[in-house]
Amino acid sequence: MSIISSAYAQTAPAATAATGPLGLSSNLTSFLPIILMFVVLYFLMIRPQMKRQKEQKAMMDALGKGDEVVTAGGMLGKITKVADGYITLEIASGTEVVVQKGSVTTLLPKGTIKTAL
Repeated sequence: MSIISSAYAQTAPAATAATGPLGLSSNLTSFLPIILMFVVLYFLMIRPQMKRQKEQKAMMDALGKGDEVVTAGGMLGKITKVADGYITLEIASGTEVVVQKGSVTTLLPKGTIKTAL
């Protein structure tokens, strides 16, 4: 009498196409939530940021002499000169500073500085 019984091979069941709900393959179904997360991420974060960057660039390109602006440091002034990457701001009568165009955060309506002071 033997302690170890004989092992016999079983026949493999017939292969069937693995499909999930809606007739999609199981591989695609398992990646569907990840794909949906990337789509939502694009529409909620990436697309609005690209839109803000485009608006900021258009505002910086449109800066001209006489515009009233606020810089990133909170300085309020009127543009007196515009160069390639720099602008000159008059922050008080007779006081001018040179700042980078990229530091301009807000373009104010004309006459704002007079009402703010």
